[in-house]
Amino acid sequence: MNIAFVNATQRFGGVKAWTLDLCRALDSMGHKTWIFARPGPFLNKALAMGLDAREGWFGFDYRPLSVWRFMQFFKANAVDALVANVGKDLRIAGVAARLTGVPVVHRVGLPRDMRDTLKVRNTHRFTRATLLSPCEYIKREMLEEISFLSPEDIRVIPTGKVPTIKPPEPARTPRSIAVTSQLNPDKGHADLILALAELRRRGRSFRLHVAGTGSIEPNLKQLAEQQGLSDAITWHGFVTNVDAVLDQADIFCLPSLSEGLPNTLLEAMARGLAPVARDVGGIGEAWPGDLAPLGETLVPLDSGILGLALALDKLLTLGDEELTALRLGVWQWFSEHHSLDVRATQFANYLSELTTQR
Repeated sequence: MNIAFVNATQRFGGVKAWTLDLCRALDSMGHKTWIFARPGPFLNKALAMGLDAREGWFGFDYRPLSVWRFMQFFKANAVDALVANVGKDLRIAGVAARLTGVPVVHRVGLPRDMRDTLKVRNTHRFTRATLLSPCEYIKREMLEEISFLSPEDIRVIPTGKVPTIKPPEPARTPRSIAVTSQLNPDKGHADLILALAELRRRGRSFRLHVAGTGSIEPNLKQLAEQQGLSDAITWHGFVTNVDAVLDQADIFCLPSLSEGLPNTLLEAMARGLAPVARDVGGIGEAWPGDLAPLGETLVPLDSGILGLALALDKLLTLGDEELTALRLGVWQWFSEHHSLDVRATQFANYLSELTTQR
């Protein structure tokens, strides 16, 4: 199949990471993909990965020249399907796809990526876009938010990641924890620092690796100093290679207060890290809860800082062999259920269904 991915957004987020991974997998399966984007980090990274990426024809909504250019490209390259991300994509490339008979997929990353407005309703009615969600939670929330959608309009295919070739390394002493979310209030880093401060008071030893930057970075560093944790935390700042940070850890923590299906969790489990997270959004749908004690490390949101501390303590107090075996189990489970190859195959089959219906 020939598949065009169009993304007009500026910020590098989860949908862009999904696009890069999926295009690489689809290309390796023998499909042909193109990425259209604005100049910037996303386009640069796609090119650096060897993907067929180019600057998109954007502009104001429904811009005739932009629509015409996409139409010409779709016709000349026998494009079978368009995958869009936001309304801007649909109002230009989506219109072009509809006018050339190409099925349109609107990939959503969070429940409120769409609004129930007249403009949105008319665009979706015209483009006949079907929606693609990474988890059932987002699908349920969208059905509650958007009046014109029905369950048949949304397909769920979880995000996939490439598992490491080698199994996890033996457990470290002291145990090492990684957190790789942006340093913003909704990601819960302050609660993690307070939970770890409580565990240190109980005599636990650990090392925390923090990757990323954000609006509350100075506040978090000050809190860590106040709690006497400065010597136990490495602040990596912005990193281009998250895997290099994850490879220094045994445990991954996601203390977020709200999520969809986060890439950060999947990236960590793909490398065999034992996870601790709050049970928000679609996280529970991608959780290896049958592996003891991971049924106890998916923490109810209302359990607060103490709940987070108890979950971390479950893993910090495991013996070396137990923790190593648990990490191996996470890696094997992820390889079977959430590998990129598995999800890319599901995606390709989904597009094949759409193209046979046109």
